Amino acid sequence: MSKAYLVLANGKVFCGERFGAEGNVTAEVVFTTGMTGYLETLTDKSYFGQIVVQTFPLIGNYGVIPSDFEGGLIGPSGYIVKEWCQSPSNFRSEGDLDTFFKARGVIGLSGIDTRALTKLIRESGVMNGAIVSSPEEADMDDIRAYRVTDAVERTTIPQMECRENPNARVKVALMDFGLKENIRRELEARGAQVTVCPAKTTAKEIEALGVDGIMLSNGPGDPADNVEIIRNLHDMMGLGIPIFGICLGHQLLALANGFRTEKLKYGHRGANQPVQNLQTGRVYISSQNHGYAVVSESIDPEIAEEYFANVNDRTCEGILYKNAPAFSVQFHPEACGGPHDTAFLFDKFFASMEYRG
Repeated sequence: MSKAYLVLANGKVFCGERFGAEGNVTAEVVFTTGMTGYLETLTDKSYFGQIVVQTFPLIGNYGVIPSDFEGGLIGPSGYIVKEWCQSPSNFRSEGDLDTFFKARGVIGLSGIDTRALTKLIRESGVMNGAIVSSPEEADMDDIRAYRVTDAVERTTIPQMECRENPNARVKVALMDFGLKENIRRELEARGAQVTVCPAKTTAKEIEALGVDGIMLSNGPGDPADNVEIIRNLHDMMGLGIPIFGICLGHQLLALANGFRTEKLKYGHRGANQPVQNLQTGRVYISSQNHGYAVVSESIDPEIAEEYFANVNDRTCEGILYKNAPAFSVQFHPEACGGPHDTAFLFDKFFASMEYRG
């Protein structure tokens, strides 16, 4: 394997070894603490425009399993691990990460001190970086100026997509802002006929589908960039159709109601984030992947109330709306991979659809 380097915007350089595809890449460098679920991370479009650092030291030990993918696209622009397993062992495995990365054009870097890198990001905040063949190839101006743009437009589907569900009892429009496939699976398992809709689908188009509920998916980028989508969601709130938002969908719905979002210092990424239900006081362990959050102080109490809060930093993790049959959460109740503590929120969504019917 040939040498490669991670050059950060603050000038710090880490030397490691390449695996996967050749080439250089500049992106935002973030870390995730998940001990499992690397395949779900790699196929999660919420990581669009980012280089992902895995804090767990050995990645790839159970190989490549297509049935575990969260989508057909690779989410991250680059991937950094302490060590990748060259001989995976799992009866479901269909290959190894190096071969998979080469086929998909994913640039990997291994052999660096991921613990030191994670501590640096945690203390300094998320920063841009580049994986290059030599430090001299890094353009520091380009690295510092990099910004994730057009993220939702570049990850959403081009047209509506619906697959039959013989056990369907309700119809759901699933807005694709960069969705994880397990959201659709959770909806279908509970009896939904799901129509996946492009990110800029309008309220009139949703109304014409005759759906019983609207699901807002996760996705990448700065939520405030999506002006047209936010406007459409404001109109959807007026349809009286139950709405359930997850992650980016949660943020976009908040913006549609006049609340604010902010970028977090280093975000929440992993499968061990504690969240508290502010109505009951109960704490759940959740799977999360986000760099932005709704500003709790911006929530208008006449319109909505905070539903969940992060136990670690008290950031907003959920909202209950008073002006429409809608609620949203920042974390991932579909949790693939991760704990299933909050899967009951899908049942809450179905109950609201059936109550309306």
